[in-house]
Amino acid sequence: MFDDRYDSDPIAAMRPRRGPVQRQQVVLARGLVIEHSESEWCGAVVGAREGLVQLEDGRGKVRSFPIGDGFLIDGRPVALVMPKRAPQRKITASGSIAAPQQRARVAMPSRIFVEGRHDAELVEQVWGDDLRVEGVVVEPLHGADDLVGALREFGPGPGRKVGVLLDHLVPGSKESRIADEARRAFAPYVIVLGHPYVDVWQAVRPQALGIDAWPVVPKGRPWKEGVLAALGRPHATQADVADGWRWILGHVRSYADLEPSLLGRVEQLIDEVTALD
Repeated sequence: MFDDRYDSDPIAAMRPRRGPVQRQQVVLARGLVIEHSESEWCGAVVGAREGLVQLEDGRGKVRSFPIGDGFLIDGRPVALVMPKRAPQRKITASGSIAAPQQRARVAMPSRIFVEGRHDAELVEQVWGDDLRVEGVVVEPLHGADDLVGALREFGPGPGRKVGVLLDHLVPGSKESRIADEARRAFAPYVIVLGHPYVDVWQAVRPQALGIDAWPVVPKGRPWKEGVLAALGRPHATQADVADGWRWILGHVRSYADLEPSLLGRVEQLIDEVTALD
């Protein structure tokens, strides 16, 4: 006789089962409550553009997530699906359905401020159609150091909101201190968001340029010139840098060529400055 306690592997029962996780497909609908599995952000669907879903939590905060991320409903994994759209509709570079041909709206009082010209050109490349329909103007700050001064000159207030997009908005950075000062001075009429990259160039997915990753530039060397040098492109003059940016921008066809960390922030800023008071 053998003791079958020793015939089985007790560790095997503890190992995770292999194989793909079956995810039920769920069509997006306003009010549907879902949880983003990675960040554990839970909220109701308040909007969706092609490729992104916007979730509002119980405190009224809204965040955007790529639809292809992992999501849960009642603890079960689901795959989100955009509602079927009528055929023959034009999609803008941001993934929105293009509005019927019409004149751009007169610019509304609210604004979106970005750090520099390259940021403004990238936003225009992807969200230009949406911004013209909404009547939102994007203005470059030419540097974030005097953000508070620029806001004071603009005069945010009821009906005059400002959304600000900053580069390198990470804890402990100069930009994070500037953002905190602006929020304290002009809340609730100013919202400051940002992406984690040193420069907006990095918000372009490297795969869109045919490379695996952005080059690492040694400390002390100008970042843009260092990137262009590593990519084998001219980099000695400002004209070379401008040509390098035009080459990068030329590879951006739609939202799919940008990192989600920039996509969500710009979408949120557009929603914030166009929301009614």
